[in-house]
Amino acid sequence: MRIFNWGTSQLDKSIEVMRKAEGELMSFARKFGSGNPSEKLELFDTSIPRSIVSLNDKICQLMCKGEDNKDDFIMHGIKVTSNDHESRSNEGAPLVLLHGYANGALYFYRNLIGLSNNHFGGVVYALDMLGWGLSSRPRFNMKASEGCDEVDMAEQFFVESLEAWRKAHNLDKMTLGGHSLGGYISVAYCEKYPQHVERLILISPAGVPRQEEEPSTMKDLPLRFRFMISLASGLWRYGITPPHFIRSLPESRGKSIVANYVENRLPAITCADERASLSEYLYANAVLPASGEDCLNKILLPMAYAKKPIIDRIPLLNVKDIAFLYGKNDWMSPDAASDVQLKCEATQRDGKESPNIVICGIRRAGHLLMLENWEEFNTAMIIAGGGKDKLDKQTPLPFSCFHSDTFDPNFFRKQRFRKDEE
Repeated sequence: MRIFNWGTSQLDKSIEVMRKAEGELMSFARKFGSGNPSEKLELFDTSIPRSIVSLNDKICQLMCKGEDNKDDFIMHGIKVTSNDHESRSNEGAPLVLLHGYANGALYFYRNLIGLSNNHFGGVVYALDMLGWGLSSRPRFNMKASEGCDEVDMAEQFFVESLEAWRKAHNLDKMTLGGHSLGGYISVAYCEKYPQHVERLILISPAGVPRQEEEPSTMKDLPLRFRFMISLASGLWRYGITPPHFIRSLPESRGKSIVANYVENRLPAITCADERASLSEYLYANAVLPASGEDCLNKILLPMAYAKKPIIDRIPLLNVKDIAFLYGKNDWMSPDAASDVQLKCEATQRDGKESPNIVICGIRRAGHLLMLENWEEFNTAMIIAGGGKDKLDKQTPLPFSCFHSDTFDPNFFRKQRFRKDEE
């Protein structure tokens, strides 16, 4: 494994910090599972052919294999295997988790053991998508391809690398779960490779609804808010990302901002050592060379609207079962999921095939529901994965789980303005 010689000492330091934080988060992972030491948690690197992604720039800035970094990319991740997985192959396909924007595989550290112990054949993978975490970080400079626009090329970067990873692990079927931007990428993957997805779980996915109005033109907003939105939109269009901003700061200031974010955004994490490990992980992830993060303005519009909204794409997927999971206080609107559900139902009534949609809500959680309320999140994931029968009476259930005719499209609108139950 080689590291491109760009600020090598700083890169080495950031990689060392991230590996150390990974190890610490893996230790915390056992506290949110059964605690059975026979459960296997392992970090791994998977070589994938560099040729699967067409790039203008041949330089790989981080974590590439082969002489002069010309041969293979690396996909990094974590695999959790339950001690009895060999006897549980009838419990569904292995779960593969994709993180959200500027996150990484270990963002699921609170969930990994619980999910592997209760469904998914006892096997759960969480991946650093290409361009993030400790996966390879080529410059995100896609080569133009006939018949492909900017969005198609950006999606290809993630879709084809995921498919190469799947082939390397010889997984015929997987349950694919994606958080936020990872949810959007999961839909794009299912469009091209539906035969390898048993179920799709969209965890507060980005890019579902259509943008009805340019935010900066909303006349009912105060002028100062319209100005701030306009400024943020400009930075977005010019490709100035949150990690770019963190990199521009002195290390102490950057670490302080990330630590404050974790403390304020995730009050559910009450352990100081756990907060510190997660902060170190996020900071190291942010300061490593830019790569996957530069997809932002290629795929999404400001305010996380997609250039190609997945509300129009999901009803056409050849995947039978799809679930949406949202936190009760999520800033991603679950109303968009109910619109998807209605579109799928209308398609089915017309005699055409369309996915069956389930929508689950998680108490005391917002957009980072896997960390904010890991127990209900795990339950919702198991339900979404087809493992409802495995749940016992003591299992904390999501506050809502609706399928087809039982779903009230206004339910989330009502619930989000109520105080969470204690």
